[in-house]
Amino acid sequence: MFFGVLVKQSEKAKEFSKKLLKWLKQKKIKTKVLTQSNIKHAQKSLDAIIVVGGDGTLLYTARLLDGAKIPIIGINMGGLGFLTEISPHEAFDAIECFICGKTTISKRMMCDVNLYRGEKILKSSTVLNDAVITKGNIARMIELETYVDKKFLSRYRSDGLIVSTPTGSTAYVLSAGGPIIAYDLDCVILCPICPHTLTHRPIVLSSSVEIEIINNSDTDVYLTLDGQEAFYVFFKDRISIKKSDKRTYIVNSPYKGYFEILNNKLNWGER
Repeated sequence: MFFGVLVKQSEKAKEFSKKLLKWLKQKKIKTKVLTQSNIKHAQKSLDAIIVVGGDGTLLYTARLLDGAKIPIIGINMGGLGFLTEISPHEAFDAIECFICGKTTISKRMMCDVNLYRGEKILKSSTVLNDAVITKGNIARMIELETYVDKKFLSRYRSDGLIVSTPTGSTAYVLSAGGPIIAYDLDCVILCPICPHTLTHRPIVLSSSVEIEIINNSDTDVYLTLDGQEAFYVFFKDRISIKKSDKRTYIVNSPYKGYFEILNNKLNWGER
């Protein structure tokens, strides 16, 4: 087998990766330490990628893979770790389970995002978590005119708007008061951030729809993709978001199910 290893730039992750690479070598598994510059070439022959870091590192890896059908094994060296499900002390046994075919792989829905100025596409990208339209540095609300399949939905006057996949429901959407959606469902979440109209609540839509958002604000507005890239949005720029044909393939922990992870990470039932 041939594994790629992508490591977060932290001392903790680097130290653990040294042990991991030594263990993989003892297992006679070929490895390559991945970077942004070599991952495209290497992915043609990889059986899996081991991410040593947090959810941000896994999102970064997913964006580099851009839908390539390579399973990602996430070892959590960060904070909560909703995507990087496997803890360091479980890592070697979990990788052994993957090698022996005893793990399952979840195919995570992604969304295609296009930023238009007039009819010209300024940015085209695919996100695993979310696309977020937010105000800039000045503490003023922005107005976002929103359509679903060309039908008018609402004008949101708020700090911003999150369009999220089920995977992203445990990220920014969760903090903004949105619902948690099981990762294997086929839907998108539209969640306003601090709406001025209190009746504006998060809404869950079919993944078959196309969401269009027009910026009606002449103040600073930004589009952020998976928390990794940000782009300035001009007045009357349009953002289109719809389900992608691409997927991200994540190896599930052989020791914890999805609901157990939610309980552990969110302390459900604690008094």
